[in-house]
Amino acid sequence: MTAAGARLVILDRDGVVNRESKHFIRSPAEWIPLPGALEAIAALTAGGFAVVVASNQSGVGRGLFTAATLAAIHAKMTAAVESAGGRLAGIFICPHAPEDGCECRKPKPGLLRQVAAAFGVSLVGVPAVGDSERDLRAAQAVGARAILVRSGNGRDTEARLAGAAGIEVFDDLAAVAAALLSGA
Repeated sequence: MTAAGARLVILDRDGVVNRESKHFIRSPAEWIPLPGALEAIAALTAGGFAVVVASNQSGVGRGLFTAATLAAIHAKMTAAVESAGGRLAGIFICPHAPEDGCECRKPKPGLLRQVAAAFGVSLVGVPAVGDSERDLRAAQAVGARAILVRSGNGRDTEARLAGAAGIEVFDDLAAVAAALLSGA
C-alpha cells in the first residue's frame, strides 16, 4: 500500500532501469543499471513517489531462467536502488511466454491492473514509463500517462510511433524524474 498521499509511478524494467538485452537478462551479473536510473528512482522516492516496476519476464516461461534466478536479479536491483537512496514499492512481473495467452503480458493491461489492485488506486493519469510500444499500449489501456524513454528500445519505438497521440517522450528515466518532480 502506498503511504498516505504518495503518488505512484510505474516503470518497465529492461531499457528503463537497466540495460536491454535481445537475449534476455538471464542472471544477476547481466543486470546492469542504466546511467542515472538509480539516482532517478532515489529522487522520485525522496519526492514522495511510490515507485513500482512492472515487467514482462517471458524468459521464465520460455525456460531461459528460473523464477529463483529472476528473484535473485530483482534482489540485486532492489539492493542497487536502496544503495542509491531509493525504494521500490513493488515489483510486478508477467512470467508467461507469449503463446500462453495470459492477460498480464503487456500490451494487455492485466499486469497494470495488478498494480492498481495492490495499491487500491485508479491508474488514470499515473505515469507509466517504458521503452517499447507494448509498455505504452498497456498504459493507455488503463488510462495511465504513457511515457516513452529513448533508452533501451525507445529510439526505435519513437521512430515507429512518430506522431502518435497521447505519448510523452523523454531521453531517459532521469529526465522523466526531473519532469515529474517539477510538477510537469
